[in-house]
Amino acid sequence: MNQNIQKLFEKELLSKEQQENIRNYFSLGIFSLRNELLFLMYLSILLFTSGVGVLIYKNIDSIGHSIILLLLFAIIVGCYYFCFKKLKGFTTQDIDFDNPIYNYLVLLATILSCTFMGYLQYQYHIFGKQFEISILISAFIAIGTAYYFNNKSALSIGLTALATSIGITLTPQTLIDNDVYWNQNLSFYGLILGLMIILWAVYSQKINLKNHFDFVMVTFALHLMSICSIAGLINEYWFVFIFVLVGSTYYFYRKSFEIQAVSIYVFALLYAYIGFNIFLTRVIDKLDLPDFMEFLFVLLPFYFFGSIVLFIMAIKKFNKKTNDSLQ
Repeated sequence: MNQNIQKLFEKELLSKEQQENIRNYFSLGIFSLRNELLFLMYLSILLFTSGVGVLIYKNIDSIGHSIILLLLFAIIVGCYYFCFKKLKGFTTQDIDFDNPIYNYLVLLATILSCTFMGYLQYQYHIFGKQFEISILISAFIAIGTAYYFNNKSALSIGLTALATSIGITLTPQTLIDNDVYWNQNLSFYGLILGLMIILWAVYSQKINLKNHFDFVMVTFALHLMSICSIAGLINEYWFVFIFVLVGSTYYFYRKSFEIQAVSIYVFALLYAYIGFNIFLTRVIDKLDLPDFMEFLFVLLPFYFFGSIVLFIMAIKKFNKKTNDSLQ
């Protein structure tokens, strides 16, 4: 912390008096409960929405579908009412509520809106057998909520719902066992959606629309496009997807330096490494060289050890470059 304060002082962004005041403040060792309380608020929202789901599941016969939907709708309307009332108005900039509690009301309204649409479709089949339509509507509600109320959590929910509407799930539990690996059409759909998200992020930056959403959209596009590219490498037209993976990796590699996001940098390298190994395995399998395979097994420990060393060096290089940019 002292080093960062000194750098700001050397760049004449802080006066000597301000530098001393900041150092004196941090020397007091004051502990703030704000982040802990906000985390508990976030946890309470998740527990509440989970409790609503359990309540519906256990009392569905005694309460009735219409009553449950009316209760959900009433809570959603109430949340949006208070949020609209306290919001100063739509803006393209990163302007928040005066009280952070309303951010969690927005999150609650978003989650319950998605629950409402899913329950309505499941019980009454308002869109026939097209469950994807209700998911798509939920995605638009979440994204619209995110942009109007300036809520990144709602944006994440909306982007996830968009991917789900085309049949792709991006959760830790389904990362390995996912239909995208066995259905090549889903790989193409995922790449198109990822490209659309990137184009929208670029356009948003150009018109100065919610620039702080850039990290969320780039992160989501990174996972979506990389997973779909890797899935394509294990299917029939694998030679096409290697070029897609190379191009997307280069873009996200450059983007990680631009927004100074080490998470994007790490995952871009990780996905590229996985894709490279799959590509290498397929090439070796096509060449059908049994003698070379025996030699390759001998080199495997050195290969993985060298990969780990290079990976650590790459992260150190990234941190050095981003820290140098502050000077």
